[in-house]
Amino acid sequence: MYVLKGKSVFGGIAIGKIAFYIKSKEKIKRYKVDEPEEEAVRFENARQTALVQLEELYKKALAEVGEANAAIILVHQMMMEDLDYLDSIRNIILNQGVNAEYAVGVTGDNFSQMFSTMEDEYMKERAADVLDISNRIVRVLNKEDGRFILTEPVIIAADDLAPSETIQLDKNMVLSFITRQGSTNSHTAILARTMNIPAVIGIGEELKEEYDGKYAIIDGFTGSIYIEPEENVLKEMEVKKKQEEEKKVLLQKLRGQENVTIDGKKINIYANIGNSTDIGAVLKNDAGGIGLFRSEFLYLEKDTFPTEEEQFAIYKYAAESMAGKKVIIRTLDIGADKQAGYFDLPLEENPALGYRAIRICLTEKDIFKTQLRALYRASAFGNIAIMFPMITSLEEVKEIKEIIMEVKTELSETGIDFNNNLELGIMIETPAAVMISDMLAKEVDFFSIGTNDLTQYTLAIDRQNPKLDKFYNPHHTAILRMIQLTADNAHKNGKWIGICGELAGDLSLTETFLKMGIDELSVSPGLVLGLRNKVRESDLSKIKKNIN
Repeated sequence: MYVLKGKSVFGGIAIGKIAFYIKSKEKIKRYKVDEPEEEAVRFENARQTALVQLEELYKKALAEVGEANAAIILVHQMMMEDLDYLDSIRNIILNQGVNAEYAVGVTGDNFSQMFSTMEDEYMKERAADVLDISNRIVRVLNKEDGRFILTEPVIIAADDLAPSETIQLDKNMVLSFITRQGSTNSHTAILARTMNIPAVIGIGEELKEEYDGKYAIIDGFTGSIYIEPEENVLKEMEVKKKQEEEKKVLLQKLRGQENVTIDGKKINIYANIGNSTDIGAVLKNDAGGIGLFRSEFLYLEKDTFPTEEEQFAIYKYAAESMAGKKVIIRTLDIGADKQAGYFDLPLEENPALGYRAIRICLTEKDIFKTQLRALYRASAFGNIAIMFPMITSLEEVKEIKEIIMEVKTELSETGIDFNNNLELGIMIETPAAVMISDMLAKEVDFFSIGTNDLTQYTLAIDRQNPKLDKFYNPHHTAILRMIQLTADNAHKNGKWIGICGELAGDLSLTETFLKMGIDELSVSPGLVLGLRNKVRESDLSKIKKNIN
């Protein structure tokens, strides 16, 4: 038996065979071509085919893992349209008179090296992406399928997995992910959490290709991997796995039960969704409402701006499907790594701090007003609330409210029904918003804390950078104090407050949030019943409040 250790990114036990995903290591051959112009056309045809493949992957990803995880495919599509990238390939073909495979391979290597030497972590991450798109074009040129065909459920092992590789896998055949590299915020890690399957990353070179086909156990709780486990270990893990499965069955008995502690403290538990196809999971897991509907998927899945009617139909469907339960829809939160080509957003050195979210909406007001019209029209069909992201100032909120008044006036003048009193809230995800939350609370109906970005901005840490994993601490006293301060300011002004970031599902903090007075926690649908169970087991009268 061999025991390996890595970083756990999602708990659970997986037992089965390892299937090692080995990328092709064959070198691309260089040869002269008689007709360089025809070779350039051959490249262009292959690129178009690759773009079609990416579009199919994007649609598949939207349906299976939601828009947030699918967004990276859009980045790949844009990179495949980049003029500098295309010019380099064509120039090599035409000037050197060589084959397209060689030109694509050289360009991919050159651009990858260029990205990897940049100081900005976001740009460094593009190094792997440009190799991914180049490999895809080369596979098309070589008429290779490039898919990892699975015939039975397996544990996927790899050096690392590119987004396009993870998305095209048959999810019913994946028991677990284990990788040599990766960060806790890598695409593989996020996908594992979305799929609710155990995953261990950062194992290093101890994860060997020779383990392909061997029987293994993955303990996603401890980050341990047992290769060819001994009988006693297998029995122990089978018991642990059975216990986890029994817990899931028991949690189903909590459907219809209240989210109330032993000493009578109540809290709302809502669900986060990426698109309307997730509503079934919200209802199945008995969430009290939708605490975060990420509306940007409507923009990311299209080649042009979604019309008012298209948006209205989706929002109306969500409102009607939830049958009176609250549906909090966040307005367009695009920018940084969530890109739609037709927006023509500039390339930025620090995209997380750049032109994104509400900043785009308050600059491109026609886009904003179209969405607001659709939202207000849909409000006549259910309990919709609207939430605005990336707020940093009182002036932004006041400008938003002025635009809303214009929209409501337009709708009234045309005789269109809407809820004139629907709730308006803001995301608290910047230290600036925390520090003026007493002022902001006077202007809105509720707060929702986005702990992912709040942690990133407060601790000055790029959460996508694997080198910073050990420094990324969402339990940092500064974060907990900010949450408490924001909650206090909300309640002093008679407003309710929720948390929709990843910390909402962190059961080690549930009692802390209850003691803070948090009114609502919004998590992925699959975590709702587990969180309800934690709330119902808590007795706040026996817990000392301490965030120092």
